[in-house]
Amino acid sequence: MKRFIEGEDRNQSTLFPECLEDYIAEDNPVRVIDVFVDELDLGQLGFGRVEPKITGRPAYHPSMLLKLYIYAYLNRVQSSRRIEREAQRNVELMWLTGRLMPDHKTISDFRKDNKKGVRGMCREFVVLCRRLNLFTQAMVVIDGSKFKAVNKRDRNFTRAKMKRSLAQVEASLDRYFEQLEQADREESSIADVKTVNLKDKIATLKQEMARLNALEVQMQEAPDQQVSLTDPDARSMKSRGNGIVGYNVQTAVDAEHHLIVAHEVTNKGDDRSQLSSMAKQAREAMDAEDLTVIADAGYFKNKELLSCHKAGITANVPKPETSDKRARGMFGKRDFRYVPDKDEYRCPADERLIWRMTSEKNELVIHSYWSSNCQTCALKSQCTTGKERRVTRWEHEAILEAMQDRLDRDPENMRVRRETVEHPFGTIKSWMGSTHFQMRTLKHVSTEMSLHVLAYNLKRAMSILGIKPLIQAIQA
Repeated sequence: MKRFIEGEDRNQSTLFPECLEDYIAEDNPVRVIDVFVDELDLGQLGFGRVEPKITGRPAYHPSMLLKLYIYAYLNRVQSSRRIEREAQRNVELMWLTGRLMPDHKTISDFRKDNKKGVRGMCREFVVLCRRLNLFTQAMVVIDGSKFKAVNKRDRNFTRAKMKRSLAQVEASLDRYFEQLEQADREESSIADVKTVNLKDKIATLKQEMARLNALEVQMQEAPDQQVSLTDPDARSMKSRGNGIVGYNVQTAVDAEHHLIVAHEVTNKGDDRSQLSSMAKQAREAMDAEDLTVIADAGYFKNKELLSCHKAGITANVPKPETSDKRARGMFGKRDFRYVPDKDEYRCPADERLIWRMTSEKNELVIHSYWSSNCQTCALKSQCTTGKERRVTRWEHEAILEAMQDRLDRDPENMRVRRETVEHPFGTIKSWMGSTHFQMRTLKHVSTEMSLHVLAYNLKRAMSILGIKPLIQAIQA
């Protein structure tokens, strides 16, 4: 093997460094993990077994297991069995844990039993970022994304899916019964074998029918009429035109440095009821008096926007176009101008639409306005096909008008939204791989997501500040 780079003989004695410290460079990210965890008050954050028991076998200290998990999630290792193997062969982990090598059951139980502590640790890092003045803009972008659960689509049932499954089983039974009658009319040994096979298939289908009927009863009793067999909290959701069985992860991302300041895992398929909750969590995490939040049209809901307004949070959410009038070349609601001092509208023909009635719809107080001159108006064909054009106004419509005015004045808001919130979701999903979540039920999935968020924020902070400055800031 001439003219190739050759390795050393495996039997050659080698002098390695005498201590693990010599393997870890001063700017190695593992040192950030070590310092960050050592500075935490684990008992106050909610971690269990911080104080050792007097009797029994000694346990691993929570700080060691926590360091193990943070390192693993930073390096895209989420399985407890894979973490166990890494602890046995990874020099950085040997340095971090003092050559301790817990088994996978101990590792798994720590993550399962410390939901409160992990969530508190995630918030603690956001507090550190706030102390380092990384949230100077007081602006966040809120968005949600669907993550796959440990539950195949075949193991999830909705009303429509249950109806299709029952119909398929009934159609198969009818087909087999017809083939059974045909086999009974035949007199041969082949017909006897066919009859036995058909009866076995029919018995199997009847068992499946009984199973589906039992699941249908269970599904009807569920609040959202949905049941998942592997992960009971996972739900069928729409995701970019396709359906997945999983969770809807909500995040509030800092617009300046793309740090995740707040997150929440839900099994609600839409985002309409998430805006005010996430905005308030973000304001508390950033300790900002005046906070601006940006979200897409999927978050537009009158009650949520009113809640943000009452909390002193400036929301910028575009209103979805639900009417097809503009598409048909007709006047939309924005073509009607409201006159506040007279509490009336002016139409494109400059006619007055006065208040006529007040009603309640979906727990919202709605005022209705229309004119008596629509029948003789020259622009009626461009306005309405009915007797008169009616314009409705929510009692807090001024909040929506002010928000729309802000969006019209600063159309870059939606570009900021795309550039800010898509990056964290794409990065975390890339780290997770195709399977996404590894744990089951909402509370455990929330713990897993908190570890991903912490790993993402740690990596972002190291990129923004550098390893050594971040270590100094943690120790300050």
